[in-house]
Amino acid sequence: MTDQQKEWIDNADYELLLRRWRNAPSGDPIFQGDTGKYYQEIMTEKRKAVGNAAHVQASKNIGWGG
Repeated sequence: MTDQQKEWIDNADYELLLRRWRNAPSGDPIFQGDTGKYYQEIMTEKRKAVGNAAHVQASKNIGWGG
């Protein structure tokens, strides 16, 4: 994982993480190896922190088309 990737993940809000998770092209390197594991861990933590209502709203904001 590069410092730049870690910094982006750490600074992104939950909706931005979810948006990338849903809309990234197949094989996006941010979801590979240790970086991917870290991304998933941080996204899970941020989802818990925002709560279910904010998660649902973020999901609606994003939709499936980005």
